[in-house]
Amino acid sequence: MIKMIALYKQPEDKEKFDEHYYNVHSPITAKIPGLKKMEVTKIVGTPMGKESEYYLLCEMYYESHEAFKEAMKTDEAKASGKDVMQFAGDLVTMMIGEEVNE
Repeated sequence: MIKMIALYKQPEDKEKFDEHYYNVHSPITAKIPGLKKMEVTKIVGTPMGKESEYYLLCEMYYESHEAFKEAMKTDEAKASGKDVMQFAGDLVTMMIGEEVNE
């Protein structure tokens, strides 16, 4: 499995961020063809009990590199990318990962 990982820093206005993320961005992203699963994790702190510099983590799973590449060519993926850059472009870091089963 391949996953695209979106890691968001703390937004200035968490309520506004959540409103857009859950009501606009997530529904757009969920429509991407080939997306097998999407997991969202709210970061609640660090092991030392401090506030994290990060706020949210989203993992979007695809069957293979090929499936991911094909998905990224779709209008739905382009709409998701455009939306994330408009509302959180300065907060998000995007990564591609490959699950390793040992």
